[in-house]
Amino acid sequence: MTAISDPYQAAQDSAARLADLTGQPRHDVAVVLGSGWAPAADALGTTVAEVPLDALGGFPPPTVGGHSPVVRSVRAGDVHALVFLGRVHLYEGHDPATVVHGVRTAVAAGCRVVVLTNAAGGIREGYQVGQPVLIRDHLNLTGRSPLGGPPPPDGYPPRFTDLTDLYSPRLRALAAEAAGAGAGAGAAGAGAGAGDAAGAGEGLAEGVYAALPGPHYETPAEIRALRTLGADLVGMSTVLEAIAARHLGAEVLAISLVSNLAAGLAPHGLDHAEVVAAGKAAAGRMGSLLAGLLPVIVP
Repeated sequence: MTAISDPYQAAQDSAARLADLTGQPRHDVAVVLGSGWAPAADALGTTVAEVPLDALGGFPPPTVGGHSPVVRSVRAGDVHALVFLGRVHLYEGHDPATVVHGVRTAVAAGCRVVVLTNAAGGIREGYQVGQPVLIRDHLNLTGRSPLGGPPPPDGYPPRFTDLTDLYSPRLRALAAEAAGAGAGAGAAGAGAGAGDAAGAGEGLAEGVYAALPGPHYETPAEIRALRTLGADLVGMSTVLEAIAARHLGAEVLAISLVSNLAAGLAPHGLDHAEVVAAGKAAAGRMGSLLAGLLPVIVP
């Protein structure tokens, strides 16, 4: 795909098309769903409109299983949400501006909060497949930044963005509260094990996410090195989008679903089909978590 020459204007143009096609002039929050998470979208609220991404401009079609080339306008209580049913990645041959075009479009459409989800390999001992983990920090090992290249146009923040509070403590606290409420309801209806299986509630974990370029999985030696660096999770997305969203002033929440144990920790080899399957298996629980969060997420 041809590189976006002016990514900020491209996002404004896509946001204008989005408003026309959805009939909603502004949205409040954006949700980007990771590999296999798409079924979670049905639980988030009432779908007002569904738009093919290629109708907005600047969005190449995803080439990875578990990602759909559509965005939904969803009403969740008083909140208008944009739900992207997939994303594109650096390893598909795209530049960083293309990878983050969705979140820049969302902020241009009015979103003050961006929720990023992904499927990740679990590195920290004790993580279980199907467990949601809040990202509290990251290691950007992609070697790329969405803020590289020419400086942003006049009217935009400078590119030297402070990432100290990239993953919002306020949003992480709200997510933990929403997960706890969901776990309590599950325990009341089906016994305490239901809440435990969701990995939610008081014990909702937080971790550091390491992003690598992919598309190949890591070696056991690389996983040992990542653990030494402080990584709890590993994946191939999310961090560039988080940086782009924070640069534009949005609050960021990121949630990983542990879809597999990382290389050298899993009892057998790694397979993308299993990653997608794990996402689909947990989609209902993830959708319930996000559905409880969206109505209260916007300050």
